[in-house]
Amino acid sequence: MRELETLAVGEELPPLVLPAISRTTLALFAGASGDHNPIHIDIDAARAAGESDVFAHGMLSMAYLGTLLTSHLTQAQLHTWTVRFVAKTPVHAQVTCQGTVREIHEQDGRRTVVLDITARLADGTTTLRGSATFRTDPTTEAGT
Repeated sequence: MRELETLAVGEELPPLVLPAISRTTLALFAGASGDHNPIHIDIDAARAAGESDVFAHGMLSMAYLGTLLTSHLTQAQLHTWTVRFVAKTPVHAQVTCQGTVREIHEQDGRRTVVLDITARLADGTTTLRGSATFRTDPTTEAGT
């Protein structure tokens, strides 16, 4: 787990490379999330909607980004997290999540670190783009 005090602008978190998204993954995520939209799990429904096959829930990729963030930084320090869905993630795609430190601010004993975050497919397509802000608590000493 990285401490916010050790990060520098331009630093990249180690990427999170995920296995290819299977139909089973989509069915399990539908059950866990309660999002049973058939375009994510039923090929006939997807084709009726003009798609060639099912595609992943956008929130699945957002969950993967959350895993990236909380694998390297303290969840309790996560202040904001936003994404924009910019492309679909097809079934069988392999997603890689990345984060890069864009800004660091210090004010009143609090350090704020802003990261640019993305989810990308193996072919280079960006499917999610966003940012996450982490803050230290000014009343807590680092490491305690």
